This record gives sequence, structure tokens and C-alpha cells, in this order.
Amino acid sequence: MSPSTSRPSVLFVCVHNAGRSQMAAAFLTHLAGDRIEVRSAGSAPADTVNPAVVEAMSEAGIDISAQSPKILTTEAVRASDVVITMGCGDACPVFPGKRYLDWQLDDPAGQGVEAVRPIRDAIETLVRALISEVTSD
Repeated sequence: MSPSTSRPSVLFVCVHNAGRSQMAAAFLTHLAGDRIEVRSAGSAPADTVNPAVVEAMSEAGIDISAQSPKILTTEAVRASDVVITMGCGDACPVFPGKRYLDWQLDDPAGQGVEAVRPIRDAIETLVRALISEVTSD
């Protein structure tokens, strides 16, 4: 985190920005509040967030029904301290001085809510660990 930044910023990236990155961003916003700036984007964004993902997050008490997939921009990466990819391969631009993490998670695309729940729970666990990492400075 740079001295001029009052809070760390995290960008979650997956291909469609319709599942994993949306869940991760929602958990981070929900759990960290305004302590961390949160962004999510996709290298090839879908038209809408996966309905099974919306349902699975609703079961966890988080409403993401109003979210929409966003295109990954160079500016979003440049403005983030930590960039977490989830299966977007080499589509994410790399800048010096950024921290990059790759979370290996199943893709919820085309899956029912039963298949999305374990992915959601794994993301929540990773996000909780991330919060303690980036706010412990």
C-alpha cells in the first residue's frame, strides 16, 4: 500500500465477471466494509451475473442481484494494490509493484446452486484470510 493511499485496494478478476470475482468482491465488501477498496472485472464479461451465484450469495445473506459484469481495464489494475485472478490466464495486465495472487477455484458457469455453494464457501475462506493480510500493515 502506498503512503498516499488511505486504504488498500483489491481487484478480483475472472473471465466473465459473473461468478467467482463477483462473489469475492461481495464477500470482501460485506466483511471489510470501507477498510478496503474493492473492484471486480472480467477479461470477457458476461451480460449478467450467474443466477445460481446470486442465489448462493443470497443464502449467505449478501444480495448481489443488482451487480453487473464489468470489463477489465488497465486503469483498474493500475489503481489496485492487490490483483487476484481466478482463471483469467494471461488476460490480466501486469504492473510492477502490484501483488498478484491466483486463486484456483472451480468455475460456477453453467452450474446449479448446489455446485456453487462449495465454491462460495471456499471464496469466503480465502477472503477472510485476505482481509487479515491486507489490513495488518
